[in-house]
Amino acid sequence: MLATPVWIVAPESEELIFANQQALLISKDGTLASMRSGEFSAVAHISLAGYATSLRNGEDIIEIWSLPSDDGTRTLSCKLSVGELADWGDVIVFEGLTPRENTGLKASRSAAYRPRKNGFYARFFYTTSAPIVLVDSAREGQIVDANLAALRFYGYTYETLCTMHLWQINTIGRNILPIVGEIAHLPGGHKPLSFTHRLADGSTRDVQIAIGPVEIYGERLILCVVHDMSEQRALEQTLESAQRRDALTQLFNRREAVEHLEKQFAAANDFSILLVNIDRFKPVNQRYGHKKGDEVLIHLAQTLSTCNQGSVFRWSGDEFLLLLPNTTLAAGLTAAEDLRAGVEMMSIPDIPPLTVSVGIAQYLTGENLDSLLQRVDEELYQAKNRGRNSVFAA
Repeated sequence: MLATPVWIVAPESEELIFANQQALLISKDGTLASMRSGEFSAVAHISLAGYATSLRNGEDIIEIWSLPSDDGTRTLSCKLSVGELADWGDVIVFEGLTPRENTGLKASRSAAYRPRKNGFYARFFYTTSAPIVLVDSAREGQIVDANLAALRFYGYTYETLCTMHLWQINTIGRNILPIVGEIAHLPGGHKPLSFTHRLADGSTRDVQIAIGPVEIYGERLILCVVHDMSEQRALEQTLESAQRRDALTQLFNRREAVEHLEKQFAAANDFSILLVNIDRFKPVNQRYGHKKGDEVLIHLAQTLSTCNQGSVFRWSGDEFLLLLPNTTLAAGLTAAEDLRAGVEMMSIPDIPPLTVSVGIAQYLTGENLDSLLQRVDEELYQAKNRGRNSVFAA
């Protein structure tokens, strides 16, 4: 019944739980992911789970979405809030905001804007250590003022930076203009939005910008406070990689393998999996030491990665799982034999030749993940029983 569009989403899985009639009408066939990552979109966190703590603490969070329209793409500001549903637990509610003029601000006359050195605003603007730029949304996002911290961060002189436009330092280019236009109608104080900015030397930095409309010296402008997030982003990527990859072999880990398999099940496409086990690996560790054992695992991971067309995962200590999309059992057998032969030819200094046993299973329509994994484990057991250095598929 609401005239405003509303979407309800599960933050962890990012599954759309509900959209009201107005939301369905304006989003047309657009998915949540496409609206949040479109050409005119701006968000604080790519992952919705990243908003959980901020929303529970009552922070104001706004996202700007790209929506399909008859004349191209348009923007929509959405306010986020947290709720709870019996069957879902915590959910995020997106409420589309109706664009409206901010009557508290005067019309822009910033073509005549002149910086001043006295007064509270001047002291705040020029002495703060955070980079700050003032932007005129009415003149295609022209930068009309910048503090010393901004000049140091971007690497431009004051005269140069204040003849540039925001779209010249933002890597999304002129697509930033609809976002700036949307922000001009919003109240300030919402969570900073994430962008990538280009510096004078051509390098780029990940930034979060606290951005909102202000009235300064009678002029209607956009205030942008810039926070450099590059080091934090690099740390987040390192931590994310650590969660997804095996530290020794750098292959994707078991958790990532399960996620990939679940996606294959959801797509309901034909695929096969191979479970590879090193023959007599325990004696290698006992005789040559665990350091050499680690070297064996690394060499095998590299060999498996070059011997197949699918994805390779470290499944357990001396077991590896290979996912072969769009692969029949017969094709899987051929891939497994090639892999087995490749390992047999593998040469590691001070280590005798190694062999592997391989079990193969093709996905059967209607079966679940546990059933598939149990079958491939049984095939591997049969390969071991046949004297090792062999391939088996029922």
